[in-house]
Amino acid sequence: MIEKLIHWDMDLLLFLNGCNSPLFDDIMRYVSDPLTWIPAYILLLYFCIRYYKKQTFIIILFAAVLILITDQVSVQLFKNIFHRLRPSNEPQLEGLVHIVNGYKGGDFGFVSSHATNYFGLAVFFSVLLERNLRFFTIISLLVAGLISYSRIYLGVHYPGDVICGAIMGSLIGFGLGKLYKYLSRKYFSRKKCLQQPE
Repeated sequence: MIEKLIHWDMDLLLFLNGCNSPLFDDIMRYVSDPLTWIPAYILLLYFCIRYYKKQTFIIILFAAVLILITDQVSVQLFKNIFHRLRPSNEPQLEGLVHIVNGYKGGDFGFVSSHATNYFGLAVFFSVLLERNLRFFTIISLLVAGLISYSRIYLGVHYPGDVICGAIMGSLIGFGLGKLYKYLSRKYFSRKKCLQQPE
């Protein structure tokens, strides 16, 4: 069964990665770059300040802890244990995978840290902002999905790497989001120096 799943994963990778063009090479390389999304981080900061006031500092700490957890879990508990080569480094797929500008990433790819980190952030902020911003959850998940897809397009992750990373990141983001709201209701709001939105 595992061998069959791996075979399907390779077939899907070759299909998705094979749908490429020079234009999309540039677009997906841009989408995959974390620096591209700095304006989105600034917008998130604005919304947090608007709806959470002084709690924003605590939210930033939670987001930093989230990234630390998702990044380390994806590397230490998955990449460094499973040792699954990225498609770009897989000898069996040499010459079949479309590589953009020679970028191959690190040695191992399961699970995708990009997918884990971005889905973690998307779900975390969705838990915090869903009541204040219509469609925020949908938009944030679409952005996380686009970034994750870019990793497949660039040939540095299998779809399975991305799917598993997205699930793991979402669970961590949901857990930390709920933990923050619980602590906010129980401790932060009592001090009256912080404001919890309805």
